[in-house]
Amino acid sequence: MKNFKIALAQFSPHIGNIDANTQKMVEQANLAKQQQADLIIFPELSTIGYPAEDLLIRPNLSKRTQKAFAQLSEVKDIVMVFGFVHQTEDGYRYNSAAVMKDGQVLGIYNKHNLPNYGVFDEKRYFQEGHQHLIFEYLGHKFGVLICEDVWSLNTVKQLSQLNVETALVLNASPYEVGKPQHRIQTLNELAKQLNLHLVYVNQVGGQDDLIFDGSSFVTNKNGEIALQAPSFQESIYFVEYDAEQKEFKKTESAPALETFAEIYQALVMATRDYVQRSGFPGVILGLSGGIDSALTLAIAVDAIGADKVQAVMMPYTYTSQMSVEDATEQARRMGVTFGIAEIHPIVNSFMQTLYPFFGNTPADATEENLQARTRGTLLMGLSNKFGNLVLSTGNKSEISVGYCTLYGDMVGGFSVLKDVYKTIVFELAKYRNTLSETPVIPERVISRPPSAELRPDQTDQDSLPAYDVLDAILYAYIEEDQSQADIIARGFEAEVVEKVIRLVDRNEYKRRQGAIGPRISSRAFSRERRYPIVNGWTTND
Repeated sequence: MKNFKIALAQFSPHIGNIDANTQKMVEQANLAKQQQADLIIFPELSTIGYPAEDLLIRPNLSKRTQKAFAQLSEVKDIVMVFGFVHQTEDGYRYNSAAVMKDGQVLGIYNKHNLPNYGVFDEKRYFQEGHQHLIFEYLGHKFGVLICEDVWSLNTVKQLSQLNVETALVLNASPYEVGKPQHRIQTLNELAKQLNLHLVYVNQVGGQDDLIFDGSSFVTNKNGEIALQAPSFQESIYFVEYDAEQKEFKKTESAPALETFAEIYQALVMATRDYVQRSGFPGVILGLSGGIDSALTLAIAVDAIGADKVQAVMMPYTYTSQMSVEDATEQARRMGVTFGIAEIHPIVNSFMQTLYPFFGNTPADATEENLQARTRGTLLMGLSNKFGNLVLSTGNKSEISVGYCTLYGDMVGGFSVLKDVYKTIVFELAKYRNTLSETPVIPERVISRPPSAELRPDQTDQDSLPAYDVLDAILYAYIEEDQSQADIIARGFEAEVVEKVIRLVDRNEYKRRQGAIGPRISSRAFSRERRYPIVNGWTTND
């Protein structure tokens, strides 16, 4: 036996771009070799990226994968363990890992446990594998697992029973709040229970609505962490195995992020990757002087730079001078392109055109929505002219209950705060202000009562419960799937609970038409929570 070094490639693949991904893998393998690494481990399906969805059934995938193997075979003097789509001659398709050295494939492992819940849909694309892949190298016995396999006690126990010393685990595990810590705690206990070292390598980067946090780590069989890679950073991390001590040496590790730092970094990375990989030169958003657009602006600037961000203030009769001042001041502090577009003449023109139809009917939400839709139209016009992506600024609380306007403030290509409750929006704004010597979000924006400013002296609480109450009810109903009766039993007013649930249920049609946004919870409005728009289910029990 001898000491050896493993490189963990915390890799951000470009979904579907097999050539570019493979070239990056070659570069990373050569870099790891320069650092005297003996093995380099890449994430799950690293050649094509995860989730590739129906790209997996494209007829020329096998040909492109063969080309990737040819490129990777040029790497010498280091063992590579990487993920790929394995298509067999008899027509089966597997989520697989290959072990390659000096151009020779030493073995292929087909993932055993295919997740088919939440955001996962692997049984649509893959067959289950049944054989283990164990290989000896440098006097050490390694086994290979892919993502869900490590959460199956029976699958991991089989490796332990086969006298495997270290399990190499390739992952594409999506982020949600607190999940990095949960993985470490759970797998530390597993390592101790089965007397097995675990090398856990996770994909990093934003992909549509999914976020992959990385947070790769190595745990010794005694449950002690030898390496903890940072979250939301693409790089290569190294760990050395001490053959005499029969454990991985502890190396300098990244501390766990506080909750709001973790969420903020996740949103920044998701926004950056979506904008840049979609090919947009920059972004544009409506800056209202309120907290949602203020936080969205800060995230956008941190994601892609102030020079690529444009903000537009669009005041109307009910817009306060305070809002104009605060929006102008934040734009100045953050150094973004900023302009003010008065919408009075446009809204008034709409009203004049519609008067023959409306007559003297009392004003209601229709007139308020015309203001929002005017703003949405202006943003889309600027987007069309200059090519920037419109960021919508609504939060999860508003989107849940439909406190938003179709074709108005819901306009946009990416909804940064879509999975962020309003109470968390406030905390993230406060957190962002701690990162700068001068707060980038004016204090008034955080402390003043939230308002859409669509009618005189309006506040959000005219239409909604206080946000701490609203968010608690929403969390119980959406995240925890609690019934109306159960939520009321927790001490909330029955009338308030009934109203909130009724609003959530009847606004599914709005959410279905909204932009995608980064997922940070276990029940985001996208892949996980799937309700029919038209249905006869009642929730009064």
